[in-house]
Amino acid sequence: MGDQPTFTLTIDQNKYLPTDGREVHAILTVGSTGGVVTTQSVVTEAAEVIIIDTSGSMSGSKIREARQAAATAVHTLRDGVHFAVIAGTERAKVIYPGGNANLVKASPATRAEAERAISRLSAHGGTAMGEWLKLAGHLLSAHPSAIRHALLMTDGQNNERPDVFASVLAGWSGKFVCDSLGIGEDWVPAELRRVSEAMLGTFDFVRNQGDLSEFFRRLTQTSMSKTVAELSLRVWVPQTATLKFVKQVSPTLLDLTGKRNDVNPLTGDYPTGSWGSEEREYHICVEVPPGQIGHEIRAGWVKLVRPDTQEVLASGNVLAQWTDDLAQSTRINNKVAHYTGQAELHELIQDGLSARAMGDVDTATARLAKAKELATQSGREDTARLLERVVEVDPATGTARLRRNVDKADELELDTGSVRTSRLRKEGS
Repeated sequence: MGDQPTFTLTIDQNKYLPTDGREVHAILTVGSTGGVVTTQSVVTEAAEVIIIDTSGSMSGSKIREARQAAATAVHTLRDGVHFAVIAGTERAKVIYPGGNANLVKASPATRAEAERAISRLSAHGGTAMGEWLKLAGHLLSAHPSAIRHALLMTDGQNNERPDVFASVLAGWSGKFVCDSLGIGEDWVPAELRRVSEAMLGTFDFVRNQGDLSEFFRRLTQTSMSKTVAELSLRVWVPQTATLKFVKQVSPTLLDLTGKRNDVNPLTGDYPTGSWGSEEREYHICVEVPPGQIGHEIRAGWVKLVRPDTQEVLASGNVLAQWTDDLAQSTRINNKVAHYTGQAELHELIQDGLSARAMGDVDTATARLAKAKELATQSGREDTARLLERVVEVDPATGTARLRRNVDKADELELDTGSVRTSRLRKEGS
């Protein structure tokens, strides 16, 4: 194992509830420091699979950029990392090391061999992302103790039946992390969002094809920086309480509620994927029965654990206390308010874009105009600018209307970027 990071867990909340109050909200900030992989340290075992869409729509400049990007990812791998490269059409094929063989260790020689194999990639056939992920999963499963990661790139819509795709995602969820990228204007953000949710990874839109190599380099470099393969948030709530949700809210939105693994009737583990030196934030909501004035309870007990060893790396309490002091019970914690607003912004954008696609102009206009207002208020200038390209609001009358000719790339960027959140600004910054 490499040098391991040190973890902290801090909890932001307002514990005070009115006499009939039942919902307890808390933001968990999980931070890790140290654990940086260096050439001097004995590094953590890692396994990487690079998946390139080579379907027919990838012809021309797209396949050239994809070859360059895949070669960049291979070049970014550190020595000793097990890796393979998959070409994806309606089937999945290991083009390096070839023959659907096991992963090989990265070295100057194997990197050069992989780059030669990548240089021969050509575009043909269809798109079956489930097949690509399934093959990646089988390759990565040969390294159960490794930090397992896949990088997937596509330019088109998945041709598989929805139930087949869903079955693959459900079967491999939590087995490895997958970051995915869409290029061009024919891919479907909802499909890569499903990959992201199932595989605890990110997804993004590469607006300019020429930037694809830099995206590959950055994502591969991030994967190489991980030093802990898997951690879980272990959440206990009292017998009389209900854990309503567990969500990652920073740096991206990710609902973990449905990924619960029961430890016992009162306790569940929620996977968070692999970690390096970084900080993430999570929002939990616990419903408790009303209590007497002045009575304080532990509404939740949160631990950061290694699922394999059960080692507890950090822990904290979520509290609830009932009061008849209106000033105390109505005070909203800044972090809770901030991330509730960020989640609302995401929902407004998704609802608005969906309504727009279905021709529901009134709903789309109302949702996207509200999203623009909220983005401006919360300091999301990048999102506000993209929303301005989709919906315009008359500053004098406040009347909103959808723009007629919207650049497809602007819409994709808005859709994809809605899962990213901004951090709460510190006082005076």
